[in-house]
Amino acid sequence: MNELAGALSPYLRQHAGNPVAWRQWGPAALEDAAARDVPLLVSIGYSTCHWCHVMAHESFEDRTVAAAINDRFVPVKVDREERPDLDAVYMQATMAITGQGGWPMTVFAFPDGTPFFAGTYFPKPHFLRLLDAVDAAWTGQREELRHQGAAIVEASAQGGPAFADVTVACPLDGPCPPAPPIREAMLDRAAQVILASADTVNGGFGSAPKFPGVPSLRFLCDAYVRTGDAALLDHVRLTAERMARGGIYDQLEGGFARYSVDASWTVPHFEKMLYDNAELLWLYARLAGEGELFARVADETAAFLLERFSTPEGAFAAAFDADTEGVEGKTYAWTFGEMEAVLGEDAAWAAAAFGVDPRSPNFEHGANVLELPEDPADGARFAAVRHRLLEARRKRAQPGRDDKVVAAWNGLAIAALAEYASRTGRRDALVAAERAAAFLAQKHIGADGRLARASLGGEVSAAPGILEDYAAVALGFLRLGGEWIGRARALLEQVRAHFGDGLGGFYDTAADAERLVSRPADVHDGPTASGWALAAAALLEAYGATGDESYKDDAWRAVARAEPVMGQNPRFTAGLLAAAEALVRAQRVPPAE
Repeated sequence: MNELAGALSPYLRQHAGNPVAWRQWGPAALEDAAARDVPLLVSIGYSTCHWCHVMAHESFEDRTVAAAINDRFVPVKVDREERPDLDAVYMQATMAITGQGGWPMTVFAFPDGTPFFAGTYFPKPHFLRLLDAVDAAWTGQREELRHQGAAIVEASAQGGPAFADVTVACPLDGPCPPAPPIREAMLDRAAQVILASADTVNGGFGSAPKFPGVPSLRFLCDAYVRTGDAALLDHVRLTAERMARGGIYDQLEGGFARYSVDASWTVPHFEKMLYDNAELLWLYARLAGEGELFARVADETAAFLLERFSTPEGAFAAAFDADTEGVEGKTYAWTFGEMEAVLGEDAAWAAAAFGVDPRSPNFEHGANVLELPEDPADGARFAAVRHRLLEARRKRAQPGRDDKVVAAWNGLAIAALAEYASRTGRRDALVAAERAAAFLAQKHIGADGRLARASLGGEVSAAPGILEDYAAVALGFLRLGGEWIGRARALLEQVRAHFGDGLGGFYDTAADAERLVSRPADVHDGPTASGWALAAAALLEAYGATGDESYKDDAWRAVARAEPVMGQNPRFTAGLLAAAEALVRAQRVPPAE
């Protein structure tokens, strides 16, 4: 038994039974490595990660592998969702070494945390050879490893984006110029660059694997409102329709998977994340007036969040696993024979409605992921068939749920549900958003105003909140309005006090957070907008809610400082481009009184 049984993280607890002598990240583990004069083996993943499970089964559950690790390393398990700061630092190192990243992430480091080698998933034979090679290098080439580690840290630091110096135009004691920091012509060019990467057949951006890319879709929506360029909204609608009809959307229960493994949204990677469903609820609610399909998907996604993600404490859980009993998609996929067993003479009709060809299944082992190529003419029959299939599916083994409450993701869910409620009048969505906000205010925000990153069952993690937590929760509170505006302002004061870089931008970690080998400051979006972009958006919302010009000035500096990166890489800085669009609007429309 290792020390993970007492961890708060469900991911760490998954590894509590491993013969690997896992430690949690912290001073004790680092000091032990120094005392034993051995490297750290840092393994980073998350509870719903398919390849994390594969590597765990192949290697970490194997006693031969465990003995090789325990004898020559201090092994440390990290939940990237609980410690995104560690994940960001070591992802930079992994990218510097290999040119690509992913999870599980496998990092070898000096006892002070300096990485000297890294990769992602390693099959067992390769991993055993790697352990031998690292041990041999540690024993016989220590100085070379030290130089390599220093070079990796330096490369990671130098590989960061180049920011603008904006304090001449807008000193930190303000005020900023009345003109927006980004010219509209640059925003127009950014929108066209993003459209150039669009898949004009299937929607979305790029090819396989394909992620929803909500930050880019949000920016295109905002740019359309400003310019009236129909091509921008057309691509958003195309993407939303193709996703809603594809396998990435759960055609029986609602809710979206994290991404599709193909370009056509057919076969998903079946894990369902809170942040994706929150962001996509916002998208479909915004598009609800554009068509019945979008309104239905918004309603179903909201219902899915409320029914399946809600925790007993009133917040929202992190994710559902991709695997069921070790098999990816086992809960969700259907053979035609299974459909026949449930539906009888309705099976052929249902198969046609769900795009199932018994002769040419679209998934593994003769099974199918259900799609919806078009709305069936007989809506009542379709609703009945759908209900029967869902009831049968609920009797199957179900994927695990990670009940961890992540502050940032709950903030996004609160914001999305509040906006959905304001558009539809759905009281249940607003009540759920308020309950989650109350939980965060009671449990995650300490007496000193600082925000905890995660909790489980009401027990709060020691992991501190990062920039995206403060910003997303502030956004959620601001969307609720009323008494929550004051709480949002308090969180933004924490951002100002602890996350600023002194030049108008932001670090992802607080100034008094644990000192790692580098301090990340990233403007690039992932599935959600970057913490930097969320902070700018929250500051602008606060300006709109209060009329306090200092919030707009802080947002102005944040956007202007990142302008060089936005110009170079619009697709992955769309969160900040949307903030720039909001700044343009803020110059034209006075805030609420």
